[in-house]
Amino acid sequence: MADNIELTGEDLLSFCKGQTFATIYADPPWRFQNRTGKVAPEHKRLNRYATMSLDEIKALPVGQIAAVKSHLYLWVPNALLPWGLEVMKAWGFEYKGNIVWEKVRKDGQPDGRGVGFYFRNVTEILLFGIRGENNRTLAPARSQVNLIRTQKREHSRKPDEMVDLIERCSPGPYIELFARGDRPGWAMWGNQATADYEPTWNTYKNHTTSAGSVRCAQGSDPDAIKFD
Repeated sequence: MADNIELTGEDLLSFCKGQTFATIYADPPWRFQNRTGKVAPEHKRLNRYATMSLDEIKALPVGQIAAVKSHLYLWVPNALLPWGLEVMKAWGFEYKGNIVWEKVRKDGQPDGRGVGFYFRNVTEILLFGIRGENNRTLAPARSQVNLIRTQKREHSRKPDEMVDLIERCSPGPYIELFARGDRPGWAMWGNQATADYEPTWNTYKNHTTSAGSVRCAQGSDPDAIKFD
């Protein structure tokens, strides 16, 4: 599927075929705009895929694929934190906390090559929300700190370590929205969710933790995924 094809709510429902998920992990293609409504120059320069407006993201029928008791992990850029909270509410989840990804250099120091209008951003935020009563995280989460420190990867791609954290702290079935590659045991939905996914640019590509660790797909049928 081409990277620039826009995904719709109908696509999502068709992909899921009525299955619901206990844990949803999402990295929406946020559209950065300045006060005039134009895309900010630094983000236009870095943009490598189709983006979505706030209203388009909020309109996705995520609530229809979420189990009665479910967890949501939602990536949001620092500048768009209020939007992330809006999306979480629109999808039917209650905000409970967050996990911060600190991007570091090879020597472990903060990687200051990020963008930002007021500050040079070296972090991204993963919002955590729940749906349903008495819906805590799993036991391993009691000792899990809400910070991970890794090197950045190719543009916008998130660290594999976050997936390991989610699997320890939240129950399956799992689905990733706006996914890249595929992954055993997960339903993966997105333009780049294919088994043969490769970045179309080389920036930070060597920082991927394991070449085969991110694998499943828009082409992966949820009916074929087996969960314990």
